[in-house]
Amino acid sequence: MPGIVVIGTQWGDEGKGKAVDQLGERVDFCARYSGGNNAGHTVVVNGTKTVLHLLPSGILNDNTTCVLGNGVVIDLDVLYTELDELAERGTEVRHPLISSNAHVLTSYHQTMDKVTERFAGKRKIGTTGRGIGPAYSDKINRMGIRIQDLFDEQALREKVEAALVHKNNQLVKMYNRREIDADEVVANLLSHRERLAPHVVDAARVLNDALDEDKVVLFEGAQAHHLDVDHGTYPFVTSSNPTAGGACTGTGVGPTRIDRIIGIAKAYTTRVGEGPFPTELFDADGEKLREQGGEFGATTGRPRRCGWFDALVVEQAATYNGCTDIFLTKLDILSGWEQIPVCVAYEVDGRRVEVLPTDAGEFARATPVYEFLPGWSEDISGARSFSDLPANCQAYVKRLEELVGCRISGIGVGPGREQTVTINDLL
Repeated sequence: MPGIVVIGTQWGDEGKGKAVDQLGERVDFCARYSGGNNAGHTVVVNGTKTVLHLLPSGILNDNTTCVLGNGVVIDLDVLYTELDELAERGTEVRHPLISSNAHVLTSYHQTMDKVTERFAGKRKIGTTGRGIGPAYSDKINRMGIRIQDLFDEQALREKVEAALVHKNNQLVKMYNRREIDADEVVANLLSHRERLAPHVVDAARVLNDALDEDKVVLFEGAQAHHLDVDHGTYPFVTSSNPTAGGACTGTGVGPTRIDRIIGIAKAYTTRVGEGPFPTELFDADGEKLREQGGEFGATTGRPRRCGWFDALVVEQAATYNGCTDIFLTKLDILSGWEQIPVCVAYEVDGRRVEVLPTDAGEFARATPVYEFLPGWSEDISGARSFSDLPANCQAYVKRLEELVGCRISGIGVGPGREQTVTINDLL
């Protein structure tokens, strides 16, 4: 049975949660492999909306075991708040399984994130302030705290104290802030130890064994291709690798174990935070997309920047990640436009460019070249097959498929689990 990776092909918020939930009933394991609680995946089941920030979206499927891989940075306060909120709503879960090698996000990571972003001024990145970047920085600098460290109190204390020597020096001398107390940090981390212990596993071994046993394993990334620290619109990116390759390094499975890579693309484009966005709209159409699409961050509540579909953005993601399928979300939001622009090229310094520039300066100067497709007025939220869609809507989907060079196998026509048009089986 397959190993399947689900990735975002734009700048996040594409609807990965809905796609993962769609597959979840036929999936044995759902593993998050990157990011932290800066993600926000929204799933609607039977009219009830659930927003997950750290837990994999498959957590709502009874037969799916969820895993937080070594590539995730974990805020334990957030983790158990999410689990408790699910329990209060009657969704009892005995998992997730948590990699002993996953890194822990601490209060000092949050403090450093907020302080450095505030002092960056015009050079700010637009982070969520959750401490994700500083946690990954500590990981790369080999001064991070891992889940396994919580079970050796002396080693934990030594690591926290060593990290705070540097951070307190910065806080006091550079930012005129008070020192962070190591005892408080250690006490908070240790308070989770008893509850955490039954969840901690060698996640890489668990997932490889599952694949050996012909189980279906779904690898769920946070954020998206164009927020990848290597391949995204640097420096306006996240601090990890949400691209398909990150599924391997973030869980400990080899690339030969991946059978399908499903790219999630919104039928238009949105972005949160700073950074270039060629098709961004500043007019009534942009506001209409935001209001009709409910384009406000699930994690931050910030209004998302909205624009028309950018085929170059999605084509690059599909190519670099080796996508086998695209799941197109929020197509229903486009009902009511007489014509719908689609970006098919850029103009950069007087030249027509038909692939996304890798030069950051060129991309920042790019202006969209649009192709205008006929719109449709019908409500498509009740469609369940491709033939149920209006002719112009079908033509829109087919044109996007041609432009991005990857087959569109599923379409979201509303937020509900059942509001999906399946063209090709994703399993």
